[in-house]
Amino acid sequence: MNTLILLRGGGDLASGVALRLHHAGFQVVIAELPRPLAVRRLVSFSEAVYDGQITVEDVTARLVTTDQFQAALEANEIPVLVDPDADTLNLLTFSAVVDARLIKSPPQPLPTSVPLHIGLGPGFHAGRNCRAVIETCRGHTLGRVYWTGTTSPDSGKPDGDPRRVLRATSNGILILHVEIGKHVEEGELIVEIKSKEAYTQIHSPFTGILRGLLRDGMDVTRGLKLGDVDVRDDPSLCRLVSDKALAVGGGVLEALLTARPFPKI
Repeated sequence: MNTLILLRGGGDLASGVALRLHHAGFQVVIAELPRPLAVRRLVSFSEAVYDGQITVEDVTARLVTTDQFQAALEANEIPVLVDPDADTLNLLTFSAVVDARLIKSPPQPLPTSVPLHIGLGPGFHAGRNCRAVIETCRGHTLGRVYWTGTTSPDSGKPDGDPRRVLRATSNGILILHVEIGKHVEEGELIVEIKSKEAYTQIHSPFTGILRGLLRDGMDVTRGLKLGDVDVRDDPSLCRLVSDKALAVGGGVLEALLTARPFPKI
C-alpha cells in the first residue's frame, strides 16, 4: 500500500498539514526551496534545510537526498528535499501531491501526472489546475474541501490586527535584535535592515511575544514579511502549530480519504 505524499513547501501552514498526515499514518516527503523564508521558524519543517534537522512538536524532519529519504521514513521522520520544481516526482511514485506553498497565483504544471493533486488557498481551481482545493481563509469555511471551483480570493490582509505582521521597509540584510519567543514592549527595536545607503529600524507595534521572525543575515526585499508579534504574550505558542494549520491539515486528510476514484493509498 503506497501512502507516500509529496508536500510542496515546509512553512508553518504546510508543517501543520505534515503533522496531521504523519500522525494519520501517511509517509510525507517535503520539497522545499534552497533558501526557505519561514517566519514561524520554530514550527516550520523547512528549517531542516538550514540546520539539517528540526523537531516540531513531537515529529522530526531531516534534510536528505533522494537516496537517503527511505532511511528517514524508516526512522519515522519526515524527509526534506531541496526540490523547488518537484523533480522528485520523476524519480519516485507518490499517491498525491499537496501544494502548500501558498503562492496565491495559478501554479505551473507538475512535471508528471499524479493520482491526486491538492492545492491550498487562492490560485488553485479544482478541476482546472488541481483535483481539490482547501480553504485557507479563517472563518466558517476554513479547512473545507472543494472539488469544483476555488477558495476565497486573497484579501491581501493578515488575520487579526494587521499591525502584528512586520514587513521590510527597504531592501537589504536583516539584523536581528530579538529572538523568537521573547517578550517585547511597544516601540522596542526588533530588527534592522542594512542597505548600501543606511540602516532601517523596525520596532514592535505593541506589547507581546515575538512569535516569528526570519533568520539573521537574510537578504530581504521591501514589503517582505519579516516577523509576527502576538499580543497574547504567551511564549508557549511559539512552539505550537497553529489552529489554522491543523484545520487546513484536516481538510487535506479529508481530501486524501474521500477522493473518487481513490488514489492508491
